Amino acid sequence: MKLNACSSLTYIVFLSLHLLSSRVFATEFSKTVLQMGMHVVQAEVADDQTKRMQGLMYRKQIVDNDGMVFVFDQPNHHCMWMKNTLVPLSVAFVDEQGNILNVANMEPLSEVSHCAKGPAKYALEMRQNWFKQKGVGEGSNIKGITALRAR
Repeated sequence: MKLNACSSLTYIVFLSLHLLSSRVFATEFSKTVLQMGMHVVQAEVADDQTKRMQGLMYRKQIVDNDGMVFVFDQPNHHCMWMKNTLVPLSVAFVDEQGNILNVANMEPLSEVSHCAKGPAKYALEMRQNWFKQKGVGEGSNIKGITALRAR
């Protein structure tokens, strides 16, 4: 295939953008096991700024007992949003002791902020209504979460 100068430049720009986007959204997440009462969750760990920024963006589905735990540098009134996130999620904001401060439902592709009611060290995102369906909510403790550290 022979390309003219304009086509070559367009192809190079397209290929560069494709490679860059593939690299940005191909972040590898480690996994951890968390427990809330009798409920066991496999959670991907977002423990640095790059991973926290990517989160669950562009995922087309979330398996029932899978989620993502965000580990923040410091406890604070952290907020989450759903920009570029395709599936409805619920987020539990969690304090340094592993206790859930509050749970918020979030809608796909929304830039509405959902914030912790108090200083949260962690946030756990699950399929929407998972917490309600499992009877897990404000005051519930998440075992295994306090061992996680931000990088």
